[in-house]
Amino acid sequence: MVLESTMILLDSSEYMRNGDYIPTRMEAQHDAANLLCGAKINQNPENTVGVLTMSSPGHGGANLLVSPTDDMGRLLSALHGIPVAGISDVASAVHVAHLALKHRRNKNGGQRVIVFVGSPVTVEGRVLQRAGRMLKKNNVAVDVVLMGEDEEGECAEKMGMLVDAADSGGNSHLVSVPPGVLPSDVLAGSPIVHGGAAPPAGAAGAGSPAAAGGGGGAYEFGVDPNMDPELAMALRVSMEEERARQERVAAAAAPEAAPEGEGEEVVAPTEAAVVADAAVGGGDDEEDMLLQQALAMSMNENGTTAAGETGAEEAAGDGVIDEEMEMQKALQMSMGTGGDRTGDASSSAGAGGQFRDPQFVNQLLGSAPGVDVDDPAIRDAMGGGGEKEDAEMEDGEESKK
Repeated sequence: MVLESTMILLDSSEYMRNGDYIPTRMEAQHDAANLLCGAKINQNPENTVGVLTMSSPGHGGANLLVSPTDDMGRLLSALHGIPVAGISDVASAVHVAHLALKHRRNKNGGQRVIVFVGSPVTVEGRVLQRAGRMLKKNNVAVDVVLMGEDEEGECAEKMGMLVDAADSGGNSHLVSVPPGVLPSDVLAGSPIVHGGAAPPAGAAGAGSPAAAGGGGGAYEFGVDPNMDPELAMALRVSMEEERARQERVAAAAAPEAAPEGEGEEVVAPTEAAVVADAAVGGGDDEEDMLLQQALAMSMNENGTTAAGETGAEEAAGDGVIDEEMEMQKALQMSMGTGGDRTGDASSSAGAGGQFRDPQFVNQLLGSAPGVDVDDPAIRDAMGGGGEKEDAEMEDGEESKK
């Protein structure tokens, strides 16, 4: 917030009746002066603004209308109804403005003189240069607003000498308003309104397309801080909060999005390593530690599951081997049924009776791996055993008869 006392010097000469500015030079100057008064008062509650004219009816000298004050009502009343008469005396008006600032109520803050020039400057350049040095010695900045045509450039040259002599670190400025453009539109984006500081981003500067079009200029967030400072401040705070939030989100997402090296083996930390890292780096985030523990547990579970699957496959393999052994034993039993005559009748009827059934034996041998049912040896064994048994049964029946 700029703390500053400002004196606005208005050109009230007969040249201000010219209509090259809408509606006249005097009305356009009045509009720009209203803008400056409101801007300076709103920048800081302790800022003060004074108004004087550089000509007056009768004697034609400078006329102090309002000493530096923070009463906006007095300023608007003084700007209303300024008479147009005489010829402006820039040098004497600058001295009167300096005296008014010297006797201001609040001695703190900077001092500034804003001069509107809409008529030819009759005073010599060296006089203005001397006045500029005097203002610089007393820490008074000077801003000049040129209105009207100056074919030979004499007016701009003389007022430039005043600005250059009073400038200290770039605190003084010279702004030229082309005909047909409202001075308030040009000043809205110039350092004059902003207390000598750089205009905000998006503001229209002097001579810019926005200013030349007379559209009022462009402001940050589309709001004129001079007309509604509270809304402009709220929008600025909201933007800063949103920017801070986005930075926090980006910082939180950066570790998760860190790219892993291609071709490198990623080794999951063990639970003991996670606990050790947490003990050493006591400042680590709790959520990161929990995430690492969950990762370690998931890796252990995957290892246990793989081991269980391997054991199941081995058990399944053992079962297949046992089944093959059983089938081979059954085949051997079927092959030796013809010579086994010493067994008792109950076991022969129970165990050997099933293998006498050709259909059961064929089904049993066909399900055994590595056994060819069509093998001649197997067919002979199966057929021979059956024929001998049938012959013995027939002999037994004949002996009984």
